[in-house]
Amino acid sequence: MQEVLFGYKLNPTTWAYISALMMIGVYFKFHRFWSVRNLDLVALISFSPGLLLLYYGLLRQSPELMKAWGVVPGDPALSAHLIRTGYVWLFSVGGFFFIRLLLDPMMVRRPLLEPNLSASGLTFTGAALLVFLMTNVITCPPERLEFLLAKQGPAEVRSPGFAPLYQLADVADRAMLPVDPAKPETHHVTPTLAAETHAVTILAHLALVIGMLWIGLRHFDNIHTGVAAATLYLLTFSTSQLTSQVEQVVPAMLLLWAVAAYRRPLVAGLLLGLAGGLIYYPLFLLPLWLGFYWWRGAVRFGVGVVVSLALLVVTLAIYAPEAGAFLDNVQLMFGWRNPFAIKATGIWQFWRAEYRIPVVALFGVISLGLAIWPPHKNLGTLLSCSAAVMLATQFWHADQGGLCVAWYLPLLILTIFRPNLEDRVALSAVRPAWGRRRKG
Repeated sequence: MQEVLFGYKLNPTTWAYISALMMIGVYFKFHRFWSVRNLDLVALISFSPGLLLLYYGLLRQSPELMKAWGVVPGDPALSAHLIRTGYVWLFSVGGFFFIRLLLDPMMVRRPLLEPNLSASGLTFTGAALLVFLMTNVITCPPERLEFLLAKQGPAEVRSPGFAPLYQLADVADRAMLPVDPAKPETHHVTPTLAAETHAVTILAHLALVIGMLWIGLRHFDNIHTGVAAATLYLLTFSTSQLTSQVEQVVPAMLLLWAVAAYRRPLVAGLLLGLAGGLIYYPLFLLPLWLGFYWWRGAVRFGVGVVVSLALLVVTLAIYAPEAGAFLDNVQLMFGWRNPFAIKATGIWQFWRAEYRIPVVALFGVISLGLAIWPPHKNLGTLLSCSAAVMLATQFWHADQGGLCVAWYLPLLILTIFRPNLEDRVALSAVRPAWGRRRKG
């Protein structure tokens, strides 16, 4: 951004304060101090200290950036302590939101609490934030957390998911780093490939913002609510620090549009299947969504998921035609591996791997239990429980678990703003299959 605005430089701590003050000024309801909305807003702001602890812990491991930013060198033990504390902080805030999302279907009274800023002011603020964030995707400034994460290098064993997507993510990571004259082969990113990666990330962000506006207009019957939700997403500190993470924003966009297309089970299944094939974890949403559709659209939804996964498998066959590489990529896409045998890079690098066993077991029980609870599911249940499942994956995700905030943040924000949606059930919102309509 310094190439566009002379002297522009905004370090993460300053932006954390500015975003927190703007979120409070625009969304905090001072005349309803003890409202759940205010509690959710404070919890969203609470992500910032954890991310800042991670940032400064990683910064102390980079001597050249320490010199540029004027950070006093410290011992490695202090850096490890800051990183560990940051992950624990993120896990604590995530635990609060997980309980909050599971209890959300019980909150029947949902008064309309509009933002303190008008719709036109929110629209201008959201558009300005979008321009600045997308410029950061292209310029890749070194004062963001994702720049320091890229300097750590790729994980020894990648997360389960679609191999080409993570290859694209590696391209985005290497594009942030300066070329090392001693090892030029480690930075073989052509300008064309970097531009294509940036274009995918920017288009995914645009589609995500449009999806939040669409849900506000079509499903919440209030475009002002959609604008408020989209602006809050762009205003959060995690979005500004992890803007270029293509492996986060693309699956998040697909999950959001699956919710937007819930009235068409086939389309929703196609989108959810694509998201599940890309990062594997949305496949744990299948019990919840099948329980939502049940006799009205479950078959069409399942067909859409199967078609998407089949298309991704065919793409892998074209991407890696060798039999061995193809089978390895398919196994990785469906998560066919021992989750406890890989080297963790997040909070689990500080804890024993055996402690993940009860966490994974509890996660499986909750994911399967959402097929039957709550018994009467509506669009609000779909929003909150989908966000809860994607948030719960962060508790056992081995590759920097806790930092994939974008997987659930748009759904979480829409859950915070949503009205009462008890009438948006599959029986009334989803049209019968074509054969049944003809028979009727």
